[in-house]
Amino acid sequence: MTERSVLPSGAPRTTPAPAPTGAGVSLRRAAPLAAVLLVAAFLRLYRLTDTGFNSDEAVYTGTSASLAGDGRLGSLFPVFRAHPVLFQSLVSLALRVHESDWAARAVPALLGVVTVAMTYGLGRRLYGRRAALVAALLLAVMPYHVVVSRQVLLDAPMTLCATGALYCVVRYAESPAPRWLLAAGGVLGLTVLAKETSIVFLGSLYAFFALTPAVRTRWRHLLPALAAIAVVAVAHPLSQALSGHSKAGGNYLLWQMFRRANHPYYFYAREVPWAVGPLVVVAAVAGLVWLRRENTWRERLLVCWVAVPALFFTVWPVKGFQYLLPAAPVFAVLAGRTLTSFPRVVRAQRVAAAAAVCLVVVSLAVPTWLRTAPMTGTRFLAGTGGLPGGREAGLWVRTNAPEGARLLAIGPSMANVVQYYGLRPVSALSVSPDPARRNPSYRAVENPDRALRDGRFQYLVWDAYTARRTPFFTTKFQELVGRYHGEAVFTAWNTDGVRVVIVYRVRVS
Repeated sequence: MTERSVLPSGAPRTTPAPAPTGAGVSLRRAAPLAAVLLVAAFLRLYRLTDTGFNSDEAVYTGTSASLAGDGRLGSLFPVFRAHPVLFQSLVSLALRVHESDWAARAVPALLGVVTVAMTYGLGRRLYGRRAALVAALLLAVMPYHVVVSRQVLLDAPMTLCATGALYCVVRYAESPAPRWLLAAGGVLGLTVLAKETSIVFLGSLYAFFALTPAVRTRWRHLLPALAAIAVVAVAHPLSQALSGHSKAGGNYLLWQMFRRANHPYYFYAREVPWAVGPLVVVAAVAGLVWLRRENTWRERLLVCWVAVPALFFTVWPVKGFQYLLPAAPVFAVLAGRTLTSFPRVVRAQRVAAAAAVCLVVVSLAVPTWLRTAPMTGTRFLAGTGGLPGGREAGLWVRTNAPEGARLLAIGPSMANVVQYYGLRPVSALSVSPDPARRNPSYRAVENPDRALRDGRFQYLVWDAYTARRTPFFTTKFQELVGRYHGEAVFTAWNTDGVRVVIVYRVRVS
């Protein structure tokens, strides 16, 4: 006899709610990550072109335009200068569609969003979905990563490739399948093609494998991986050799190795923790100490990935704000691990854990939001954003300076920017006549006074940023302005109402 349920008289019949389908579960799980990626995209694309390019951006975009077939910029920014052209090739594709500042900057910005997704994948593999989601959110709003990925610089694509290589190494360490080490080698080769200094990550991997006997490497796995790095990375020197520019690359490397240091040894210790976020750094380091009994090869790999490049670039004479950007995803993952390790047994503990995450996120989001606005003041740190006034000065030159006009700036930074926007050759007063003491890409003006007297330069360009750094050349520049009857024909102001760029027209008599 079959049992039947009997409803009370007048009671409505209800049907049980359908069990969530696989698609519904996947959608709910993907929604938080999608929201994080939308936040990342907004912060990287919002007000993206309020300020024009800085010096490096002008050089890389000029190179990209040359690759895209722009003959005007091709004569001013040759394709082969010093760095590989993988990233510039990507930017050139965007410029073929629409040649604008926004198109150029959108490429690293979108690569930055992909890096946030890659950080999620790395964190999920190491510490689970919750820690991965927090790590992705931290990187999405982190000032360091947002600021750099809003610029046409090599470091955002390099960070994406480096994070991908790190993910492959994690997969290899979990189960030493040779395909993952081979994949790591190939992706690390792409990292080198994005920026050649990323070869330093080989040191990170050496330190990790040397300190982690539990993760055994075999020569039959290692040699193909090293070959993959070489096969991919050799595209850079090979392309330079075929184009006849191999000597320039070698000269540039020698200059970088032996040039005078541009920042003190404590530069990264002073700048990077504030850019990454003090609370993120504290959470990452505190987790390594607090959870030390749970530390395994995972933490050793992450520490080696950060420590070796940090030590290398601290000793290296040339230091740039953006050089340690590949450390940002690692700090985010370690901080995500710490912030999701609090006990969550009772509701008060869950609220406290959520409050800790919110506090760290807000501590990052506020300075990031402030940095999306145009820079104020006249202090400028390379790699932190665009250069106010440079685009406006260059566009004035393009419109008003006659074809064939030549300009002389105080330093090469503003010279590159005005040259890019103005489509006129711009030399720099501060470039040393000694080949051992100057960037091989630049040419010195041997005798500026004679050059002006002979009419080789018709305009002089003063800028507040270079004037603060080089008082000697600024004084010499002002002497030239006075001697050759310089007339201010254009002035650019920043948002504080301070003059940042002045273009002078000069005449001999």
